[in-house]
Amino acid sequence: MKKILFTLGLIAVSFGVFAQENTSGSAVSGVANRARYSRDFLMIQLTYDNWAGADSARVTGFSRGFNVYLMYDFPINNSHYSFAPGLGIGTSSIFLDDQKIDMSNGNSQQVNYVNTTAFSKYKVMTTYVDIPLELRYRGVPDNANKGFKAALGVKVGALLNAHTKSKSSLGGEKNILKEQNKRFFNTWRYAGTARIGWGNWAVLGTYSFSSVFKNNTGQEAFPYSIGLCLSGL
Repeated sequence: MKKILFTLGLIAVSFGVFAQENTSGSAVSGVANRARYSRDFLMIQLTYDNWAGADSARVTGFSRGFNVYLMYDFPINNSHYSFAPGLGIGTSSIFLDDQKIDMSNGNSQQVNYVNTTAFSKYKVMTTYVDIPLELRYRGVPDNANKGFKAALGVKVGALLNAHTKSKSSLGGEKNILKEQNKRFFNTWRYAGTARIGWGNWAVLGTYSFSSVFKNNTGQEAFPYSIGLCLSGL
């Protein structure tokens, strides 16, 4: 995960350097203008996460998500509107209340929630590489760091990792168990996104049109989230 975020950071720096380079004498002013144009290139999102339609799951506590996206903004005919595709990483941690998922359930493809009080904490963690697409509106078209702005969009994600993590006490010492298994989880996710804010800060919401689990697992869980977004550059 750290390597992925480091790579995204290098890409961001590379784009920043490229935007400020000059190729010929007549292009100096054009490059300078592009460098001054704030495109909401970097988006960092912190969210509260939950599952809709997961009748058998008891989600508890502050289930949360963290997303980092690199975007590129294409203005539409010098208007207040623009279109922005991007690439990044999205993570989610869902805490279960006195439950676990049997990740080593033999050859069965069924997701089983097992009642247990053995753990002080138990969470289901997923990580995706996402391609977000946004239609944006900005009150100040040439500077995304100022004024009112809003965006509607979708994102498509490919599953990188899925695992559970539990904490318990064993012989008076803390015991942490991590089980990694992607066979119950959908390879792809599709979600709608919306955000509205002022300057660099916005509130956001997402809802997944696809279940976390595969169709043949006997369980459904449609993730949704609300949270804060910091954007800029």
